[in-house]
Amino acid sequence: MRVTLIHALRHSPPPIEEAFARLWPEAALRNLLDDGLSADLARDGALTPAMTERFMTLTRYAVATGAQAILFTCSAFGPCIEACAQAFPSIPILKPNEAMIEEAVEIGGRVGLLASFAPTLASMPAEFPRGTELQTMLAPGAMAALDRGDMATHNRLAAQAARGFAHCDVIALAQFSLARAAPAVEAATGKPVLTTPDCAVRKLRRLMAAKEAGDSAN
Repeated sequence: MRVTLIHALRHSPPPIEEAFARLWPEAALRNLLDDGLSADLARDGALTPAMTERFMTLTRYAVATGAQAILFTCSAFGPCIEACAQAFPSIPILKPNEAMIEEAVEIGGRVGLLASFAPTLASMPAEFPRGTELQTMLAPGAMAALDRGDMATHNRLAAQAARGFAHCDVIALAQFSLARAAPAVEAATGKPVLTTPDCAVRKLRRLMAAKEAGDSAN
């Protein structure tokens, strides 16, 4: 099964590849990266038609090179990804957050959403079902620490910010790059922690198994 992973942050491939290695090692992975997307979003402060077209270009390339499923790992670009899914309905195309949101809502109660990239908190809350009790939090400095390769500081700052979720029932880490901090966040809060990579791999594997079963039946 060939799965193409499309990234807008250079920190995203390692955590999703690690999740696939644990949860679906049989999948054949291909990576596409445009790290200028995250820089442009941070500069412009909003999604633009040009960004959507760049996502479409990446999706066309993935499909043309044989992708049987596509997983985007860039949490701040939900509308761009939705446009790609509408344009290519014949294959599963997952937004990075959808599986984690489903698992968080299933757990129930108040959800704490932690991010290290501020634009994510501008776009992602709208993806939760109406009525979800949601508290958002930014981990200041965590992304900068990751950029300079200081993983210990990244994880410490994420855990420090997550302590603000004292009244939440589950904590959702809003970016693939934050998955590295999950053990530190769990240790600091004592709460269940969901990561986008693990949730996404679980859902994609279920979808592809169902698709294969349907194809066999036909």
